[in-house]
Amino acid sequence: MAHSRARHNPADGKALVRRVAAAVAVLFLLIGLLGFVPGITSNFGELRFAGHQSEANLLGLFQVSVLHNLVHLLFGVAGLALARTVSGARAYLVGGGAIYLVLWLYGVVVEHDSGANFIPLNDADDWLHFFLGVGMIALGVLTTRGRARR
Repeated sequence: MAHSRARHNPADGKALVRRVAAAVAVLFLLIGLLGFVPGITSNFGELRFAGHQSEANLLGLFQVSVLHNLVHLLFGVAGLALARTVSGARAYLVGGGAIYLVLWLYGVVVEHDSGANFIPLNDADDWLHFFLGVGMIALGVLTTRGRARR
């Protein structure tokens, strides 16, 4: 006789948009944490609180600072809180995507070696922010298409 043990899946019964928002939020938490890990973040000794002088690079590519990492962590915490409802999850994805598109535009316009680049951002960050913005908005819209908001 085959023995089957039912396992409880915490995602069971949750709307797709809530699961997607929670997954995106966890990704931001992971990125924020990895920004503080030497080796995963190259030039870790050059990590600064803020500003373009921070020479630390997450995965050797994305310029980060303590402020940049903290923003990722806060964005993740906000996402987990908002993923508790369908309307909150959609707002997180669409609104967060819009924020990332504004951040992309800021990164494209601001001179990377100027004091105005306080986050800091480099070309890799800029394009990542563009794809995050478009992707988050698309996920927020597509996972709630034809569904009444609650």
